Amino acid sequence: MSASMLFTLPDQQGHLFDASKHLPLIIYFYPKDSTPGCTTEAQEFSALLPQFQQLGYCIVGISRDSQKSHQNFIIKFGLNLTLLSDIEQTVCRQFDVIKEKNMYGKKVMGIERSTFILNEQGQIMHEWRKVKAAGHAQQVLEALSHTNA
Repeated sequence: MSASMLFTLPDQQGHLFDASKHLPLIIYFYPKDSTPGCTTEAQEFSALLPQFQQLGYCIVGISRDSQKSHQNFIIKFGLNLTLLSDIEQTVCRQFDVIKEKNMYGKKVMGIERSTFILNEQGQIMHEWRKVKAAGHAQQVLEALSHTNA
């Protein structure tokens, strides 16, 4: 059995989100609020949220952005998601999603777009790394539909 991957982080409202109270849980890590790929991914997860909830799952997005940035992102795009701030990168490191990336020819450390599904015990059931934003939420939903069938 894999170790429990539980954590607590502040959401966009500044409330502490305790993962253990929201299992089973879908966590998607994304690089930055309001960038094209991250917006596409957030909008798709947001649109499919009712279907994930029917299967019994909560969804959270995690980036290194501030709570204020998350609030603006949610308002600007009408998202109905919980976004968590991992400014210290604690949870990003826990899930090993901080990777060296190439930004305009410079090497930088950033979040590799990744998604994890935690079961009722807080253990990873599925993981996707190096995710392409468009269509990913649907891919996750299909994987869950097969798991829960």
